[in-house]
Amino acid sequence: MPHSLSYDEADHDARRARQWLAGQARGEGFARPRLLELGTAMTALAAAATEREPVAVAPQPVGADPGAAGPGSRPAAGAGGDPSGIVKPLPPGLFDRHDTNAEMRWAAMAGQGYVVPTDRFFVRNHTRTPRIDAGTWRLSLFGDGLRGAPTRDRPVEFGYDDLRRLPAERVTALVECAGNGRRFFAGQQGRPTPGVAWGLGGVGVAHWRGVRLAEVLRRAGLTGAAVDVMPEGLDPEYVTGGVNLGRVRRPLPVGKALDDVLLAYEMNGEPLPADHGHPVRVVVPGWIGVSSIKWVGPVEVSATALFSPWNTQLYRMFGPGYPAGGATLGAQSVKSAFELPWDARVPAGAEVLLRGRSWSGAGPIRSVQVHTGDGGWRPAELVDADAGGPWQRWTARWRPTGPGPVTLRARATDATGVGQPAQARHNVLGYLFDGVVRHPVTVC
Repeated sequence: MPHSLSYDEADHDARRARQWLAGQARGEGFARPRLLELGTAMTALAAAATEREPVAVAPQPVGADPGAAGPGSRPAAGAGGDPSGIVKPLPPGLFDRHDTNAEMRWAAMAGQGYVVPTDRFFVRNHTRTPRIDAGTWRLSLFGDGLRGAPTRDRPVEFGYDDLRRLPAERVTALVECAGNGRRFFAGQQGRPTPGVAWGLGGVGVAHWRGVRLAEVLRRAGLTGAAVDVMPEGLDPEYVTGGVNLGRVRRPLPVGKALDDVLLAYEMNGEPLPADHGHPVRVVVPGWIGVSSIKWVGPVEVSATALFSPWNTQLYRMFGPGYPAGGATLGAQSVKSAFELPWDARVPAGAEVLLRGRSWSGAGPIRSVQVHTGDGGWRPAELVDADAGGPWQRWTARWRPTGPGPVTLRARATDATGVGQPAQARHNVLGYLFDGVVRHPVTVC
């Protein structure tokens, strides 16, 4: 009997968490008692936060094994031996660095088109960027959701050239880290959270070209019994809090896998760069960024529910008002950003054309308002060509009067009616910030 093809992210994660707690879900390569230990640690973290105790979280990665990148790959130190483990150049005019991650500066998007140029697209790594030879790389599908139940040791394989010979599609999609905006929990709301202190630059839209995951699953022998599909990256194993979580992996319901998920081998018209998943990555439109696995290799297709640390303990909402075991993350929250330097200087008396972008994981942006400190909220003008897309560009004209500090604000409402509150609801790990960001400028 066919299984439900529900592919709502929050619904899927909630069901899988319940099944995991009941012992009805599998997580190959990770002992359930060790995952329970991690769950206990996360619960303690939430309890400490409610008591306002200092919380120390080890920097990422902790004890990552540089040799664990698998056959055909090796970890990269980055251009010029960059200790971040990122390969591409990270000029300070384009990026803010956060250990193994690089955040796009929004001022770098001024004068750019709809998509983010690859040279300034943000980088989110759990460990470091591996260098993988496309000639020896293989996409390896296995599991009892495929005809004949191929094993991990004897999978159905596709090479890089095999994928490029299949029907190709181009998708324009947004990828965003679930922690994007995290630093504003501390900076605006006085409640620090652990993790990468992203501003608003942990997001980007690109043109992705590749083959539908659905096409590959069907050719690999997908059966009607399949429930979950779990892609796994080939980057080094991730160790945190003394626990080795293995390689990054996160299950998708088969309905989502058959809907709009792409196995991408090009980004903005060029082969994928190393930092963005070369030779092939997963792109999962509308879901949090960790679902879009980079450097994908093994893919398990299962007739029973799957779990991993990345959908049962990490990437969950902990803290006051949330369940003890954490709540699932829903769609990416609504956000708005000005294409303007932080603490920008603007001339008094001259008309300024403010530019920005707004986005939501739940649907297209319907309206945007701006506040320039000299009156109430007023509507911004939307760029018509962006209607219905993954994000929305907008403009607003402003003539600042006197010298001094001014706080700019922007807020958006998406097609489902969800908007941006003055303050985001707090959670211990700082996910899904959706509050109105206060952008400081100085009129001079």
